[in-house]
Amino acid sequence: MSALIEDYAMIGDCETAALVSRDGSIDWLCFPRFDSPACFAALLGTSENGRWSIRPTEKTVRISRRYRPDTLILETIFETDSGSAMLVDFMPPRDGASDIVRVVIGTSGQVDFETDFVVRFDYGRTVPWVTRDDDGTIRAIAGPHQLLLNSPVRLIGRDLHTRGSFSVREGDRVPFILTYGASHKPLDADELLASTETYWREFTAQCPSVGPWTETVKRSLITLKAMTYLPTGGIVASVTTSLPEFLGGIRNWDYRFCWLRDATITLQAFMNLGYFEEARTWRDWLVRAIAGAPDQMQIMYGVTGERHLWEWEVPWLGGYESSRPVRVGNAAAEQFQLDVYGEVADALVQARKGGLPSHPRALALRDVVMPFLEKAWRKPDEGIWEVRGERQHFTHSKVMAWVAFDRAAKWAGLTPEDSKLADRWRQVADEIHADVCRNAFDADLGSFVQAYGSRALDASLLQIPLVGFLPVDDVRVIGTIKAIEQWLLHDGFVLRYRTELVNDGLPPGEGVFLACSFWLADVYVLLGRYAEAQQLFDRLLELQNDVGLLSEEYDPRARRMLGNFPQAFSHVGLINTALNLARRAGPAEDRAESQ
Repeated sequence: MSALIEDYAMIGDCETAALVSRDGSIDWLCFPRFDSPACFAALLGTSENGRWSIRPTEKTVRISRRYRPDTLILETIFETDSGSAMLVDFMPPRDGASDIVRVVIGTSGQVDFETDFVVRFDYGRTVPWVTRDDDGTIRAIAGPHQLLLNSPVRLIGRDLHTRGSFSVREGDRVPFILTYGASHKPLDADELLASTETYWREFTAQCPSVGPWTETVKRSLITLKAMTYLPTGGIVASVTTSLPEFLGGIRNWDYRFCWLRDATITLQAFMNLGYFEEARTWRDWLVRAIAGAPDQMQIMYGVTGERHLWEWEVPWLGGYESSRPVRVGNAAAEQFQLDVYGEVADALVQARKGGLPSHPRALALRDVVMPFLEKAWRKPDEGIWEVRGERQHFTHSKVMAWVAFDRAAKWAGLTPEDSKLADRWRQVADEIHADVCRNAFDADLGSFVQAYGSRALDASLLQIPLVGFLPVDDVRVIGTIKAIEQWLLHDGFVLRYRTELVNDGLPPGEGVFLACSFWLADVYVLLGRYAEAQQLFDRLLELQNDVGLLSEEYDPRARRMLGNFPQAFSHVGLINTALNLARRAGPAEDRAESQ
């Protein structure tokens, strides 16, 4: 059985990532990219679907862990009756081949360890041919895949596992280096550790002060950086697939792709903290990935801009705690979601406002997308939550279409020759604004609703004041906030919507959505309800696991994380709320000023 979601930590090299459990088992790893087939898939099955464990042979009295400050280097300390030892796990920034380095260091007494190396390529299905070279290197090969494991520990194959045992005393260091692909140079674990530590410390050194939350924000920044595919700048929503939004349910999706929505919000978080190089890289990825025909723009892409993300089920994996099916790929890539156009427009304007040099295709992109959107905004869509039921006129989608025209009008208004365009797009923005106010507000409820003709509430309505569609003190906004507080709060956290009351094409049941809870805190800041914003933010911070990571959702009753992990959307929410509270004029105020 896999560990609790919150019992995992992530290591990565900005091209792929691994999840390491508290007891020293790597249960999830895809080589060579985030979205490649996993070679360790015990997270979604059993140990026979692949894992690599290093743990004491005797019972541990205490396990503690942390990331080395300002890095993505994981340190796990095992304390036993006979002594203590530290397991150091990290992935060096990639230089050709991809490596995982694991070093066991004796800290007191003597501790006996065992390692169990189980490789199963193709999402836990394919058993490789495993051999030992003359120098002791373990070589696992299956088709195009090859893994090389180097260690001074003698490793023996038995029952399709590769096992070994060793002991460490105080000061002893026992390294293991796992390499995907060919390795043409000798690797030294200590040199790799030093270079990796330097890489991450140089990255975090740019982070400005965010008051008492600086270290927490740094951890989220490191997490987002690790989820960035360095060769292209594409940012994945998460590094996992099929971790359930409801234990035992079917809401299990593959998040190892680049959602334009998630990535644009991440870009804004980078810029808000002064990380303009990361923002520029992502902006350049965006203009490469988006097709020249605006009606072909997708809501998500592969890390290098791939468009075809076919969804299929993996029948040989039992699913996390029997949550089936396990899915690879995501059919939502074919959906029509209006809000994405608004997010992209907002990001491009914010990039220009932040001083990023203009991209030659950015203006051309604007000039093709906006005429298309002039007609498309009237159509129903699948919305921000990617419903698998019928298309609707979702309120949030219309609001974000308004954002697209509002931001485009401001962009065009910066140059005299575009003044006519600015007037035209302002007129469309006003038309959308009137349409939303007329069709999405329910006077009986005193609140905006999820979709035209619906009486359901939706946490995405919190974006209405956050993007500046209406002032936060507008009576309709106040009524919407009160309705969300009344109907969508569960143990003080925010549900996306009530799944038992909305036909989204799926069985009901999911946890509270962490990003939405951060949005509510941001709205409280806009309202000047600082004490409530602080209280909610503090409670959200308590949901981080012991190494500062957040999943997509949380089950307050079972006190467990749910959904894919770690989740970019959640960590962006944390950064923005911390900035809002620290500055009292942060990202929420900046976006709201657009109205």
